[in-house]
Amino acid sequence: MLSRLFAPKVKVSAHCDLPCGVYDPAQARIEAESVKAVQEKMAGNDDVHFQARATVIKEQRAELAKHHVSVLWSDYFKPPHFEKYPELHQLVNDALKALSAAKASKDPATGQKALDYIAQIDKIFWETKKA
Repeated sequence: MLSRLFAPKVKVSAHCDLPCGVYDPAQARIEAESVKAVQEKMAGNDDVHFQARATVIKEQRAELAKHHVSVLWSDYFKPPHFEKYPELHQLVNDALKALSAAKASKDPATGQKALDYIAQIDKIFWETKKA
């Protein structure tokens, strides 16, 4: 009797934690673009104080980009997405590893590699939004 009294009256389902529109790979892309831009500026400036400040900013932006990619993976993408795009797990892992490499490097090529992975995630993300 009590179980019927407290049983849900309406069943609902959603594919994400909040109403759609709160997730967007653009956040990761913007942070990764900042990483690459800082790397490019570091290459043209030998001042040790500039290098120290730039390193801090680059590392912070890389961490933010990693956070945004991780949130997409853990909160937005669901089993049907992984079934349709079996490469998605590896792609997210590759993006996170590339962002870690960019965080530790002054080479803008590492920042570009991270951006390339994020672009692939972005493509899949928008395809899932059409479905």
